[in-house]
Amino acid sequence: MKILFVEPAIFLNAFAMSLTSPLTTQYVYRRIWEETGNYSFTSNSNVSECEKNKSSPLFEFQEEVQKKVSLFSLQMEISGLVPGLVSTFILLSNSDLRGRKLPMALSSVGALATSIWLCLLSYFALPIQLLIASAFLSALCGNYTTFWGACLAYVVDQCKDHKQKIIRIAILDFIFGLVNGLTGLSSGYFIRELGFMWSFVVVAATLAVNLIYILFFLHYPVKETSPETVTMSWCEGFKNLFYRTCELFKNISGKRRTTLCLLIFTMITYFFMVAGISPIFILYELNSPLCWNEVFIGYGSALGSVSFLSSFVGIWLFSYCMEDTYITLIGILTTMVGMALTAFAKTTLLMFLVRIPFMFTMMPLSVLRAMLSKVVHSAEQGTLFACLAFLETLAGVTAGSTFNGIYSATVAWFPGFPFLLSAVLLLIPLVSLSAVKCINWNEGNYRILLQEESHEDTSG
Repeated sequence: MKILFVEPAIFLNAFAMSLTSPLTTQYVYRRIWEETGNYSFTSNSNVSECEKNKSSPLFEFQEEVQKKVSLFSLQMEISGLVPGLVSTFILLSNSDLRGRKLPMALSSVGALATSIWLCLLSYFALPIQLLIASAFLSALCGNYTTFWGACLAYVVDQCKDHKQKIIRIAILDFIFGLVNGLTGLSSGYFIRELGFMWSFVVVAATLAVNLIYILFFLHYPVKETSPETVTMSWCEGFKNLFYRTCELFKNISGKRRTTLCLLIFTMITYFFMVAGISPIFILYELNSPLCWNEVFIGYGSALGSVSFLSSFVGIWLFSYCMEDTYITLIGILTTMVGMALTAFAKTTLLMFLVRIPFMFTMMPLSVLRAMLSKVVHSAEQGTLFACLAFLETLAGVTAGSTFNGIYSATVAWFPGFPFLLSAVLLLIPLVSLSAVKCINWNEGNYRILLQEESHEDTSG
């Protein structure tokens, strides 16, 4: 039986990835804590092992642990940068000719291998530096952006109009957010009840089921390709990928090229801020004065994931009365407010309340993807999402490295500085979005423009 819905794969992958992130961060934190000094890591129902008195030797010790954890995260991000960029670009660009299942399956294999390695690492208490090598190897198969880009291209292939694209992409974001919220809510209990090793086993089992679904149940009608394309050498194939990418920007009208570049720039700069600051939340919550334990961190992650649901509802409602640019504008502005407030949240209540301004954080990403898919032809969707995934991988790793480095340098005097900085830097996508509006973005105009260019290409 073949199924045309990619949503189950999104569901399973989202569960595995959203559980892996907090598990890995807290596992590394505890290992570094125990290996750095003679303090044993303990937690109770209220707070983690955390000292609020700045004159205490334990306070200086935990500041040192915070720096080491953020620097270790930086090393992991950098190790997967180059292989992730190359594999993402090749796999997604080739998906236009060979179908979307290959990048989905390969990235799932890489994630499965990583989760199995985490099981062995936690069971045998192997050196955590081996995580850096595993991050490099798994990136060779593609990473999360590879999987996500393939799923988005799969959905766009089935959509008939722009409104359907926006809603369908928003549904995928909603599924991810719903699963991420439920997983975040339960991640602390996974650690407390099962321990790290068995929690990683649950992740590995989920990824195995997802791989089986993709390989044997998910259907995608692969387009017919010529014998020359099938027998094309790797060198020629790689050149062909770059050629098709250049064609996205070449031989199109100046207005459409400008719009395409501005939309990509807006999306990637916004993604840079959101992706870069996300892993800092857990370190910020573990640190004084919040001193959250694994259960509270789970509550915070679940509350933060509500933004996927509220963003979906926002897109669904706003799309009836607003243009795409205004929907995106609302998302960027509310995220700016949330970042600024988080920088000064010093109590548990305030840290929960600052999640409210983040309720529309995911709206810009969903809407901008839909806007971009409308600017290019249907035969270029895979190449478009390959470019986006390539840039998202580059931006994600760069952002993670940048914000981890900034947090490590500023944690001693102002832990909230990265959040305040990101709020200011969000002015960049805000300005580029305003430029898109100034060149008269209009859905109907671009549909006509695409039809005219297609007619010119056919007649020429």
